[in-house]
Amino acid sequence: MRIDLHTHSSVSDGTETPAELLATARAAGLDVVALTDHDTTAGWAAAERARPAGLTVIPGMELSCRWLPDDAPPISVHLLAYLFDPEHPQFAAERARLRAERLGRGERIALSLAEAGYPVVWEEIVARSGGGVVGRPHVARALVEAGVVDSVDHAFATLLHHRSPHYVAKADTDVLAGIALVRAAGGVPVFAHGLATRRGRVVGDEAIAAMTEAGLLGLEVDHPDHDEQERAHLRGLARDLGLLVTGSSDYHGTNKTTPIGACTTAPDQLAELLARGTGSAPFQDRPDAVSAAG
Repeated sequence: MRIDLHTHSSVSDGTETPAELLATARAAGLDVVALTDHDTTAGWAAAERARPAGLTVIPGMELSCRWLPDDAPPISVHLLAYLFDPEHPQFAAERARLRAERLGRGERIALSLAEAGYPVVWEEIVARSGGGVVGRPHVARALVEAGVVDSVDHAFATLLHHRSPHYVAKADTDVLAGIALVRAAGGVPVFAHGLATRRGRVVGDEAIAAMTEAGLLGLEVDHPDHDEQERAHLRGLARDLGLLVTGSSDYHGTNKTTPIGACTTAPDQLAELLARGTGSAPFQDRPDAVSAAG
């Protein structure tokens, strides 16, 4: 069984619609895929409608968070949330706040770039987004299309990097509060790409232990941005803290070079994740339909 628990569609910063993403997953031989767009569940309904037979879809989301050290600036962290109730009022309100925060930040970055002479127009970026969650990745795509940078990754490493004069911070959710919201909504919170040092500053083991005390249930260990040493460290930490271990591609279509299914999750870990999620259910074939087909 091949299981990829972290993918993005055009509803956030991927390049494929939910239907196209699921077709890609099936063509790649995946049995289970999670749709985890940034701060939104807007792709869930389309994914449920478009799901190919034989493919199980785990409804999820990637929540924009920050860790607040006692004596240092905040550190950006991401929380994968699976199988939560999308109607939970407090969690829904926080997602709406984050989307507004992301939109405002994207506009301020685009305006800063335009004032510096770069050929980007915020209104055009929004128009090309297709109505999804608009942010830095869409600005990066505009820079690629204008020939300013070679790729989205190049944009993030230069003009959109946190040390760039055009960078604008945003007020993400305190990760401990985010974990509490996911759990209150019946979801399963998993810390995403926690040692991806090439993305910037990362938290230490003490922070992950504090997240576990707050209700964290898993660590994304096998990820394209983790080397073997980092994966081994996280695997040992998960064992010590009693956390689930997941693996995934963090697929973004053509916005990144990593193919879907590049890293995967073990079936026993998926079974545990499914047992812990109570807010929503996977989109999958009905048992009677499977039996009839078999």
